Amino acid sequence: MIPLRTDQLATMVVVASGGLWGFYWIPVRALTDLGLAGAWGTLAITGGAVLVLLLLLARHRAALCNADRVALGYIALGGAAFALYSISFVYGRVAIVILLYFLTPVWSVLIGRYVMGWRTTRLRLLAIAVGLTGLAVMLGADGQAPIPRGFGEWIALAAGVLWSVATTGMRVRSDLPPLPSAFVFALGATVVAAIMAPILDPVPVDALTAGASSLAMVALPTGALWWGLSTIGLMWAAVRLDPARVGMLLMSEVLVGAASAALLAGEHMARLEIIGGALVLFAGVLEVWPDARGGEATAAPAPPKR
Repeated sequence: MIPLRTDQLATMVVVASGGLWGFYWIPVRALTDLGLAGAWGTLAITGGAVLVLLLLLARHRAALCNADRVALGYIALGGAAFALYSISFVYGRVAIVILLYFLTPVWSVLIGRYVMGWRTTRLRLLAIAVGLTGLAVMLGADGQAPIPRGFGEWIALAAGVLWSVATTGMRVRSDLPPLPSAFVFALGATVVAAIMAPILDPVPVDALTAGASSLAMVALPTGALWWGLSTIGLMWAAVRLDPARVGMLLMSEVLVGAASAALLAGEHMARLEIIGGALVLFAGVLEVWPDARGGEATAAPAPPKR
């Protein structure tokens, strides 16, 4: 058997992580149903993840203490982006929220080209154009202006921008191992969720006192699986792939999220929304296509890490 190259393995990890995150809305809304409205459910999940990862961190304390402080900031910013994304599921439709978040390749390409000075291929520019066209079709499906509507959609868009900045910074500055990276990631998310939770909703005293065990049975496994195991894999892969490619490959989440929301929550997309979503996914295919052919790489060579 021919061993997988590092970039191939990293690609597989990102795709699998995206598929898993396609189901993430389920525990988030389950916690909402149990009384943790707004950002409180996200705070419970990310706080649980911090506790679980802290127990596993003993062997990596030196790496964490000696890490580049700027790199730690970018990793925490990535966690903040995912926290906003998590909160958006409470306020918006699953498929629309996911697709808005997955404008990340657009922001990543713009940051890479105009801030970092990385080369951008024509095929990637075409992919961006197709993705933006798909988004416009999807958001304008009801005849209104093709812009986000509602709090959930806007914070999903903001989360995508922050994630693009974070992955670019992680690629340039971070050489932190995956486990401590996941801890910092979850910690950044917890801080943002803790700030937003009391702003969006009052403290859910009744839910915390009457149903603490039920809340823990949902929050702790969710934190361990999504914010722990999945994030460790994603942190390992994110520093080995171009940021725009990470955003594109994570689009496996779009398919899984849209399908699961339709089947389990009855959130069906209109015909134009489906067409727009398909164009967004096709943009991801265009971005990956050259590597699949063994042809020209779609990204500039990775800059050296410190």
